[in-house]
Amino acid sequence: MTPLDSNTWEAALVRLLEDVYTFARSGPRLHEDWAEDVLAVMERSVDDPRGWPALEWQTDQEGRETVRPSYPFRAMTAADLRARVHPITAGAAVELLASLTQEWFFEGFPVRSRADRDVVLADARIVLHRFGPDAVFWSSSDLARTSDAPDFLAGDLEGGHPVTDHLMDLGLIAVSADEVGVFWSFNVN
Repeated sequence: MTPLDSNTWEAALVRLLEDVYTFARSGPRLHEDWAEDVLAVMERSVDDPRGWPALEWQTDQEGRETVRPSYPFRAMTAADLRARVHPITAGAAVELLASLTQEWFFEGFPVRSRADRDVVLADARIVLHRFGPDAVFWSSSDLARTSDAPDFLAGDLEGGHPVTDHLMDLGLIAVSADEVGVFWSFNVN
């Protein structure tokens, strides 16, 4: 894959996640424990180390101001977060990120049956390429409890260990030597 720049990354991120209720931000690796860095991203206490844009719904602004800075994420410790996620392969991470493009329950065209499936998967690869070939990935999906390579395209979008106060949520964490990425989808019904 060619070197990644801000415009290419942002375009892929927007195509993937702009139309669904998601959170997509990156932050620096400042701690030995990656979970501390992920919590800092969720709390918005760190900026993207490359200055690249994030995606976040403005409807959460009031909750961030009145409930907690990490809203809609729960207040957690690093141990709490690590207990809610499971390692997955890079290939499964691409499928999971692509799956976050679909709506919960009522998606007329889940990724597996979309005409633009290959384009969606290519955009997911572009977004995750930022974290490099040595990145490790974690998911809150129940499917990742029993396999590090679940087929996220085989079925409907499913949640797992909730990290928000919403009915369901599903997330992907990317961890490299220098950065972390947090990609989460929420079902608020």
